Amino acid sequence: MPVRNGTKTLTEWLTLLLGVVILLVGLIFVIMGADLAMLGGSVYYVICGIVLVASGVFMVMGRTLGAFLYLGALAYTWVWSLWEVGVSPIDLLPRAFGPTILGILVVLTIPVLRRLESRRTLRGAV
Repeated sequence: MPVRNGTKTLTEWLTLLLGVVILLVGLIFVIMGADLAMLGGSVYYVICGIVLVASGVFMVMGRTLGAFLYLGALAYTWVWSLWEVGVSPIDLLPRAFGPTILGILVVLTIPVLRRLESRRTLRGAV
């Protein structure tokens, strides 16, 4: 589906929507993670939340950096999860399943984000 007069395709809108979802999840992680950290809990949620906020912002801007930031946060999530609970599938499920599903969706958006970036470059925008 070609883009004319600045309109976006359905895949571009879905990519932007995914960026907003990731941004909102990141904000929740930062806010609730800060509370947890102040109570002596893990700082994982604050660190991951900051990266997710940045990821969501870049994805909404149509930048592939957002996707790669999310994938970095996903790798960090897997390392943290394995460190915290080991290789127990039942304990890994609530920590890694949701982020991994989002990660699959993020990987699928990379071609869309590249197209958005190349369109911006062709127009001369930075």
